[in-house]
Amino acid sequence: MTGATGIMALFLALTHLYVRLLSPAIDTPRSPWLSLAGGAATAYVFVHIFPDLCAGQEAVRRAGWTVLPALDHHVFLVALAGLLVFYGLERAAILARGGRDAPPAGPEKSGVFWLHLTSFGLYNFLIGYLLDNREVPGPVSLVTYTVAMALHMAGTDHGLRQHFTGDYHRLGRKVLAGTVLGGWAFGVVFRVHEALLAVLFAFLAGGVVMNTMKDEVPLDGSGNFPAFALGAAGYAALLLLL
Repeated sequence: MTGATGIMALFLALTHLYVRLLSPAIDTPRSPWLSLAGGAATAYVFVHIFPDLCAGQEAVRRAGWTVLPALDHHVFLVALAGLLVFYGLERAAILARGGRDAPPAGPEKSGVFWLHLTSFGLYNFLIGYLLDNREVPGPVSLVTYTVAMALHMAGTDHGLRQHFTGDYHRLGRKVLAGTVLGGWAFGVVFRVHEALLAVLFAFLAGGVVMNTMKDEVPLDGSGNFPAFALGAAGYAALLLLL
């Protein structure tokens, strides 16, 4: 199975490196293709990851990691934390640009760029790690996870190119491709406790939801609802059939 997950890790890395070649198709104001991909990635979170978090919550309880007995949904709070972290990053990028419709952030905003690169690098490391350490093992789970994450990365790449065009093309996409491979390699060698695995999956779920929805529900109404709904419904139906 390690060989198969390695191939999938390479596929995800290549997504970051070369998805820009599709820019004529996806750089129109909120392309239907990006909305379709975002809907599919979101469907994966709601159909596969969130239900698995219920089992993950039990793993956290068995491990005795609960901080306050009154908080019965620790794993879901981690998902919320993931959403809030990436919401904060998105707001920082928009402020650095001077608005959503302003030009990309220049070199004088390198601090914001490095903050994003570090955060999304860790995020991609987690995605790569979970290739070989998913809550539900097996080839079907591997393929559906990889496809969902590749579609999600296409949207993430598009957003980062909009915020930091030059810096992201020169360095950012290469770092993010490398961190996916690094996370996979780490996951092949090391295994974490099942409770920590549940926490990692929860954080990923929150991040995917935020990084998808931030482009689908902007204040200017440029999201493409029919394409997003089609992607979500279609991929959800596929996941339920598999």
